[in-house]
Amino acid sequence: MPFASTGCNPGLEKTREAAWEWAEAEGLILSVPARRKMIRTRPELWISLIFPKASQHHLDLFCQWLFWAFLVDDEFDDGPAGRDPLMCEAAITRLVDVFDGAAPHGPMEQALAGLRERTCRDRSPQWNRQFRRDTAAWLWTYYAEAVERAAGQVPSRVDFVKHRRDSVAMQPFLDLHEITAGIDLPDSARSLPAYIALRNAVTDHSGLCNDICSFEKEAALGYEHNAVRLIQRDRRSTLQEAVDEAGIQLARIAERVVRAERELIEEIDAAGISASTRAALERCVQDYRGLVRGDFDYHARAERYTRPDLVELDARNSMSQYFAA
Repeated sequence: MPFASTGCNPGLEKTREAAWEWAEAEGLILSVPARRKMIRTRPELWISLIFPKASQHHLDLFCQWLFWAFLVDDEFDDGPAGRDPLMCEAAITRLVDVFDGAAPHGPMEQALAGLRERTCRDRSPQWNRQFRRDTAAWLWTYYAEAVERAAGQVPSRVDFVKHRRDSVAMQPFLDLHEITAGIDLPDSARSLPAYIALRNAVTDHSGLCNDICSFEKEAALGYEHNAVRLIQRDRRSTLQEAVDEAGIQLARIAERVVRAERELIEEIDAAGISASTRAALERCVQDYRGLVRGDFDYHARAERYTRPDLVELDARNSMSQYFAA
């Protein structure tokens, strides 16, 4: 990890309390195993490492998004909703419709509607388009995985990299970064090749780091959409050999972050970008290294990843109370 830590937000404990209070107020009643898993996940730690200088208001809002996203992730990764394509399609369709303004039904949809309203109401149309695209793309990856499971398929490593770029859900949080950074990029800036490459590198690093740290837990659950597992299958290698190769790839992705930063500065100069937009892009360059490091540190500290022995195999059917109907 070549990037220095930017620290942890001092509002961590307050945002943890706010997240659980929000979940209770929204009627998100977790089963006993789901509650234990969320406690081990520590969404407040991730959000505090990713946004060390965010205001308490923004930290709380972003942590509630993450709490909700982890609930969705556990439902579809571990529960039956992610193994029945029809159930998955119906659930994801409803969530995307609610994001687009449809009336919510049930606590997960109501929580999403509230988060969307609090987050999007004061943002520009171009920001809202980007956030909607990134959020919907993430949600639909669960359907793609459900279909591949049902068909007995696993993606190629090349295809999985593209899939993981959306499925890790880092892209929406890069959008949320603009809120706490006080910036709002125009579409022209979002279209710069080096800016896209920088976001992709940050996202790819998060996805591969997650896969390395999640492999043992996901192997116990029979979950195949993991980069380490795909390397192992493709190379017919030992687990350690697959982890070693994934570690080499992780270091190369960090190098891509640095290269994209350099190329973005060159493109800003070449495009004749205005001073305000230049300052906004330079803020992304400044902060994204901290995002990468914070994500890396989180995976080394949260029991969701450090204690695969705590996976509760007999609790899987209890996870999908929200999407079973």
